[in-house]
Amino acid sequence: MKRAHPGRWLARALVLLVVALALLQGWYLSCVVYWRWHNPTQTAFMRHSQERLAARHPPASLRQQWIGYDHISGNLKRAVVTAEDARFLEHEGVDWEAMEKAYEENLKRGRTAHGGSTISQQLAKNLFLSARRSYWRKAQELVITWMVEALWNKRRILEVYLNVVEWGDGVFGAQAAARHYFGVDAAVLTPDQAARMAAMLPAPALFDRHPDAPFLVPRTDSILRDLPAAQIP
Repeated sequence: MKRAHPGRWLARALVLLVVALALLQGWYLSCVVYWRWHNPTQTAFMRHSQERLAARHPPASLRQQWIGYDHISGNLKRAVVTAEDARFLEHEGVDWEAMEKAYEENLKRGRTAHGGSTISQQLAKNLFLSARRSYWRKAQELVITWMVEALWNKRRILEVYLNVVEWGDGVFGAQAAARHYFGVDAAVLTPDQAARMAAMLPAPALFDRHPDAPFLVPRTDSILRDLPAAQIP
């Protein structure tokens, strides 16, 4: 009985890998297509958060309530765009200029302090991936980002982002966050409240536990100054 040549096993393994990757991308694409018209009910980040909450306190549940784009305060939309992606309406998913600036800033600091990710990239990560950093995850994030940008308009991207982004420990989306922090609906957030919420986005669970963190005051003030100039869909 002849043994298969090692090169053939390698070729077969590569073919299987390519097929598996193609199927995975197809699944991502089918979800992106479906969510163009239907609202996602759960994301990868929500599942991870639910697992953490369940480990600490089994009866705990996530707080999230979907609201339409027109029922989210314009102040919050502008604050988030100001804080997270000032060129949101200009780029096609990746802001290479912002990524270059973030890379240079990280070199100066000697650590990763800024990511330069756009709202579209953050949304891709939130919907499908994890917070763990790796070259593979970043590459997959870029592929999903291009899918989202190709199939959704900017209004839909911002609407979904504002409804699924993590805003505290087990708190997801603008409506749940507005109720959690200020006891109001997301539709009536003031500029000060919106800027405060946007300032929390780099580490929402941390700032939920430490609302007096020194970082939040100057960051909120900076967002407030630039908020009126923000362009939103």
